[in-house]
Amino acid sequence: MALWLLMSLLMPYLSSAAISCYGDNGQPVDWFIVYKLPSLDHSSEAGMKYMYQDGNSGGWVKGVSLMNRTDSAVGRTVNQLYKSSQSQNVAYILYNDQPPKDEDNEVRGHTKGVILLDKNQGFWLVHSTPHFPPSSSLKYDWPSSAHHNGQSFICVTYPYLQFKDIGTQLLYNTITPYDSSVPDDFSGDLPDLNSAARKKEVSSPPWNRKVTLTSVGGKTFVSFAKHARFRDDLYSGWVSEALKSDVCVQFWLNSRGILPSNCSLAYHTYNAQRLSFGPTISYSSHVDHSKWCVTWSNTPGWACIGDMNRDKEEEQRGGGTVCVQDTTVWKSYHKLVMDYTKC
Repeated sequence: MALWLLMSLLMPYLSSAAISCYGDNGQPVDWFIVYKLPSLDHSSEAGMKYMYQDGNSGGWVKGVSLMNRTDSAVGRTVNQLYKSSQSQNVAYILYNDQPPKDEDNEVRGHTKGVILLDKNQGFWLVHSTPHFPPSSSLKYDWPSSAHHNGQSFICVTYPYLQFKDIGTQLLYNTITPYDSSVPDDFSGDLPDLNSAARKKEVSSPPWNRKVTLTSVGGKTFVSFAKHARFRDDLYSGWVSEALKSDVCVQFWLNSRGILPSNCSLAYHTYNAQRLSFGPTISYSSHVDHSKWCVTWSNTPGWACIGDMNRDKEEEQRGGGTVCVQDTTVWKSYHKLVMDYTKC
């Protein structure tokens, strides 16, 4: 009885110490989505504000902090890396096609993310921010180059063995790891995660892979990952067909070789042009570097957050997106689109 009482008292502290996505309330969460807003004013906080949602928020709510602070959802989550990276009891991969010290001209996947896990669970954070985050030997910070434009983040807390599939997705994505550690105790169970950390990639078809991932809390997400040899647009060439819906895509409209909205296939793909979080937060997609899409129908469907644009170059590069079928999340993204390019 005394042992049971002791364990019941300790459980909240034990669970809160586990590697996890951390929400804006400072507590572990199963998943969250963050939308870093573009710089829309001249205040001292310009470009650091964000919108937030998780399974309990009921859709978008204003972020409680700023993107460059460790009490923000992204800050709390990524800051676990700097506290634990020297431990042999964790594995991690930081990858970014535009790493903090961009000295490599090799063209690989257009992918950005953070993975951190122990032998019980961990998180996969997929985002769109160049030069983020700093290497594990440093401390949490926000790059000065990423103040102006909007950015997207999705973090999901997964059980340990789900990182076997996640590792395989990273091989398709052809990630650019700039800081990583996958100790032997992990690499035996998660060989593809270890290979991805060493810049390996898939070497035979098929050149794309879709997998369902289940979070610690039991929520399902679908990861789409394509290799450069897929040689097609992620959205019109695959996601819209797989989700059996027209989709509207938000991406960086300032890159070269933008693909126009596509109505030549069974399911159409539209480019978002203007977004709004309400009457006081409205802006052009030209100042938004986030990458996401939403199924474009009048019935609840899917929202996907990833790291790929729609342009000719990225038809020839690896990358992907993480999708969730959730009515609240779908509505929250569907309502953002104020204008889009029709075919």
